[in-house]
Amino acid sequence: MSRSKATIIATAVILSASPLAAKPTTSGLADANGLQMYYEVYGSGDPVVVLHGAYMSTGQMQPLIDALAETRQVIAVDLQGHGRTADIDRPISYETMADDVAALMDAIDVPKADIFGYSMGGGVAYQIAIRHPDHVDRLAVASASFRTDGMYPELVKMMATMTPDSMAGTPWEAAYIEVAPNLGGFPRLVEKLIAMDSEPQAWPETDMSGISAPTLVISGDTDVIRPEHSVEIFRLRGGGPAADFMSPTATELAIIPGATHLGVIERSDLLVPMITAFFDKVIAPSTP
Repeated sequence: MSRSKATIIATAVILSASPLAAKPTTSGLADANGLQMYYEVYGSGDPVVVLHGAYMSTGQMQPLIDALAETRQVIAVDLQGHGRTADIDRPISYETMADDVAALMDAIDVPKADIFGYSMGGGVAYQIAIRHPDHVDRLAVASASFRTDGMYPELVKMMATMTPDSMAGTPWEAAYIEVAPNLGGFPRLVEKLIAMDSEPQAWPETDMSGISAPTLVISGDTDVIRPEHSVEIFRLRGGGPAADFMSPTATELAIIPGATHLGVIERSDLLVPMITAFFDKVIAPSTP
């Protein structure tokens, strides 16, 4: 990876809502852990919370949201400082965003749900399962790590060179300006995300192994997450053969072929059947 991260972002295909995208049945702002947090609700059925990646919002997740909403109730949220959720005077971290989502679920009377998170939203999903296990039924996480070395070292070096100026004029800034309540807040969002990424990510293995929710681990074969790290998470989550080598287990691993980091979330045609099948499957109870 010889180009800067900003160049990669600027040339990436941005996911956007189709003119034919479904309309939410409910949308608005809710008091959540100090935020006025924006959310949208689609469809009906068992609830699933959808969490976007860094610099994204609910709009960039629309193809996935629409497909999931065909069989489930989807609650899509804009995380701190993203989309229509205004920033507040505190750092951005996985832990606080997890607390925000749990508080939002309480505020809109969704006591428990399946959780799907992508990239940064995947890290938030893991932290919800760690910090608020009673809010999580099942967990599907795409393209997320729990340690810095879970990413390719070239990417980590690249992230260290980022500045707010390097993100100016990118499609991500344009998407932010389209919906944000504070149109001038993008440089501050970039600063906060750079600060979060600059802190070494080193969550204890016991946090990951201690997650009680059945987990589907997803990444692309050309993702920024090393395939070995996805396998490590799979193992920590108890992945491997069932005792009888026949029964479905509570942890699954999917490596999507030909998929980059952004390419993973673009493949809603693969993700949605995979996610819904995992959320709906019958898992045999574990034996002592």
